[in-house]
Amino acid sequence: MTNTASQRPAKKTDNNANRTEYYQTLTVAIVIGLVGVFIRFVPDVIPALNQMTFLFSLIANVLMIVASVIAFKVVFGILGFGKNRD
Repeated sequence: MTNTASQRPAKKTDNNANRTEYYQTLTVAIVIGLVGVFIRFVPDVIPALNQMTFLFSLIANVLMIVASVIAFKVVFGILGFGKNRD
């Protein structure tokens, strides 16, 4: 019996999810978020800063929002919903 199946070239895929800069950016976003979490609890640890609880919470919330935006942009870029779609 002869092989009647035609040979086809290998499928070339550009695996976008393996790019290093995505994971470096995600790491930065996680670090920013963790800094925001730790800043939120500084007045609880240092009683002298009890009067500035609002300021620390505000800074923590802003850092968490920035980290979330960065993380969502990176994840959507990995999934292919970014601006650089080909």
